[in-house]
Amino acid sequence: MSLVSSRRRSGAATPSPDFDRAFAHEVLVTETVRIKALIIASTVLVAIMTVMAVFFPHLMDEVWRSRFSLGAYYAAYLPFVIFELMVLGSIRHRIAHGGDVPILRRYLSVVIETSLPTAALAIHMSQMGPERALSFTIPLAYFIFIILSTLRLDFFLSAFTGLVSAVELFVMATWYPTLIVPNYDASHDYGFHLARSLLLLAGGVIAGAVGVQLRRQFVAAIAAVSARDSITNLFGQHVSPQVVERLLAEGGHDVTDTRDVAVMFVDIRGFTAAARLRSPAAVVERLDTAFAVLVEIVDRHGGIVNKFLGDGFLALFGAPLADRDAAQSAVTAAREMLAAMTRQNEGSDWPLRIGIGIHRGEVVAGNVGSPRRKEYTVIGDTVNFAARLETLNKEFDSQLLVSGSVYDDIKNDRAGAVSLGEVAVRGYETPLPVWRLA
Repeated sequence: MSLVSSRRRSGAATPSPDFDRAFAHEVLVTETVRIKALIIASTVLVAIMTVMAVFFPHLMDEVWRSRFSLGAYYAAYLPFVIFELMVLGSIRHRIAHGGDVPILRRYLSVVIETSLPTAALAIHMSQMGPERALSFTIPLAYFIFIILSTLRLDFFLSAFTGLVSAVELFVMATWYPTLIVPNYDASHDYGFHLARSLLLLAGGVIAGAVGVQLRRQFVAAIAAVSARDSITNLFGQHVSPQVVERLLAEGGHDVTDTRDVAVMFVDIRGFTAAARLRSPAAVVERLDTAFAVLVEIVDRHGGIVNKFLGDGFLALFGAPLADRDAAQSAVTAAREMLAAMTRQNEGSDWPLRIGIGIHRGEVVAGNVGSPRRKEYTVIGDTVNFAARLETLNKEFDSQLLVSGSVYDDIKNDRAGAVSLGEVAVRGYETPLPVWRLA
């Protein structure tokens, strides 16, 4: 069925094509569950009848009040199972290729499936008589199909299942007996059979209402996952769960604007040269071990790692979530990162030394990229100067350098700060104040 039209009926919006595909996939998955349940249920029932007919034939004859014959039941069961297996294979193919089942095929499937109890009822009537067959178990089998129709997650398909069940039962109760029993008159029981049929129809409507509720829950669940995936794709997988939750709550991560942020560049000193002496697996393992600690500290202080740059990364404080104390958060995180690396280096056969540069200022923050792939990033002189600060660590044999704007913002965290004066920075015409914190 058309996913868009279906969702319009249920009142849900259409967030994106990716959402449509994900939702259609989930609907088809529930459809496979429904079909498997029908196959299993019908197989179990036929198996029980087979066992009873083989080992307790007299009991079956007594229940049927005639000679019980399995052949007719297998004649109805086998085509039904073959049909359901074909439908199951078709749905699995569509799942694998991202397709959907046409609406007309769904309604046709309802008619064919719901006719199985009707075929069984016809056999019962022929073997045990109309009145006894109508008061036996088969009329209740329609409810199995109605209940399982909730897994279609479509109100109209469930209601149609109830309608088909009601019509077929009414026809079998009032018209079919006249074909097999001479002078049979069911007119005096029309009200009785109509009431039972209306109950089946009501069951279909109720199943449809349940299906709608399940559909809404699917929509809500997939929408939440899609929103989280969108943020992860935009900001990278290195965004903490706390940041993701705040972005979902604020809903403003798609806006391009100017922000006041603290930009941090981190680089592992001499990593490339040392990596040449080790295996690729050892290089990746050591880098992952270091990044695991450093990124966790950034996350804990409200920053995000915006980009990994080989053996370093760019972190942001104050974007995409505003932070009035962005500079202080960045410096506190930087100090913890240096202490954490010192602890990690103890006893390691590959100690690492990191350099950090932090600058605060305005940047343009937004989504940049092609229509097929965008990425959240920051652009501006603030980013360039933070990168230059990090490279100055080589010149001053330092590990943490900050700009004058950052130093002005950390009035309560200046322990060990040493002014390097006005420093000539590559790419800038005039020297700029730089402070060494470690």
